[in-house]
Amino acid sequence: MDVSIRNVRKEFDRFPALHNVSLDIHSGELIALLGPSGSGKTTLLRLIAGLETPTDGSIYFGPEDASLKSVQERNVGFVFQHYALFRHMTVAENIGFGLKVRKGNDRPPNEQIRKRALELLDLVQLSGLENRYPNQLSGGQRQRVALARAMAIEPRVLLLDEPFGALDAQVRRELRRWLREIHDTTGHTTVFVTHDQEEALELADRVVVMSQGRIEQVGTADDAYDRPNSPFVYGFIGDSSTLPVRVENGEIWLADRTVGLQVNDVPDGNASLYFRPHDITLLDGCGGCIAGTVATSRRVAGTRRVELEVGGSQHRVEIELPIEHVAAERSRIAFRPTRWKVFPDAQDSTA
Repeated sequence: MDVSIRNVRKEFDRFPALHNVSLDIHSGELIALLGPSGSGKTTLLRLIAGLETPTDGSIYFGPEDASLKSVQERNVGFVFQHYALFRHMTVAENIGFGLKVRKGNDRPPNEQIRKRALELLDLVQLSGLENRYPNQLSGGQRQRVALARAMAIEPRVLLLDEPFGALDAQVRRELRRWLREIHDTTGHTTVFVTHDQEEALELADRVVVMSQGRIEQVGTADDAYDRPNSPFVYGFIGDSSTLPVRVENGEIWLADRTVGLQVNDVPDGNASLYFRPHDITLLDGCGGCIAGTVATSRRVAGTRRVELEVGGSQHRVEIELPIEHVAAERSRIAFRPTRWKVFPDAQDSTA
């Protein structure tokens, strides 16, 4: 089922939560809505679900305008962060609940509902637990039951709101792999909300990066990480360092010296240079480089993270070095970014 969000705006008591958001989600796609708290990602998910209605704009399910349709009319499956399982029902009863409450001819016979519940328990790798109650399950098992319940109604769209947020790191990693396998098996159009960039980059076919009620960038994990299109995306996705620079005739200057980098698509004026800590090369001299004094050095897994003071103590950046590099405190290190991007300052770009 294709989902199309067209110029959607949402206000709560005159507070704009979403600003003219447009997004096309393809049938069978796994999409991540990624952003910090307050970015509008959960509001957008609730609008797709029908739990909220847009102030302006439209939401289409296929060719059909679903903007004013209820959750039931849209036939969406919803998985919440805190499971929302019925404590007084067994696992099988929880999974079959959405089918059991259907009315008239839409309600399958009890034996068919139970058969469907058992099939889904097998799919989510919980066979044999159908007669247990939620309080007899681990957090990861409960979330699997919640997903099975959402899939039981054969939804046109599957929506997940921070589905692994209440689980510990190891269980989250396991369930991420498992959710991707489930998605590939079932082919549901799936949208999930997360603030965890690792989760989004690992799971999603495409990542929708959001900030302050707007979509900053839509693309694959490689697009978001390797080709960020704004300072926000560069700073939010992965680790990054930034320095204030000046562009003159396509050449990048830091204070009174060139750093040995050229740019073709940035106007002259003040700008910011962004790079990843690992995307650098060390230099022996500094005839066109960035140089700084080691402020701190620490081991992070198999690498060494070094914080440098550049231009005195005015600016600090992080670089990543091989673990065998000593990086003694107050020693001098010269380097140049190998992959980087320059964004003009806002006031200069609008001048």
